[in-house]
Amino acid sequence: MFQERSEFRALLMNGMVRLKVALAASLGNTAQILEALRFLMVGTRLEEGCLGCTAWSDQNSTVQYLEEWASEADMRQRVRSDAFTSLLAVMEAAKEPPQVQFDFITTTRGLDYVAEVREPQGTGNSELLNSPL
Repeated sequence: MFQERSEFRALLMNGMVRLKVALAASLGNTAQILEALRFLMVGTRLEEGCLGCTAWSDQNSTVQYLEEWASEADMRQRVRSDAFTSLLAVMEAAKEPPQVQFDFITTTRGLDYVAEVREPQGTGNSELLNSPL
């Protein structure tokens, strides 16, 4: 069982990590929060392991912020950084506690997954993958 845990942890350490933050802003400070996040995004995008970073606001004055990192190790380095402390300060400016979510993504698949799931049990081949386009 210990070996299974260490293998699972290694898998997580190698998978992509996505940070999602939702901030409830008052009508008067939505633009200020967005401006602060966009200022921080410039440096974040230059950090090693950053795959992407974006911010936007919804019609209900909720500010959405998203970061994507190549690995958990990159995300851990990010969370320990002074720049992340600045991100936390922006989160504190919201009128309510932020919703923060880390998604650990270990695999991405395409049509091969559809074929695998839809393949009748025991046939060993897939009509979708074997059919001409």
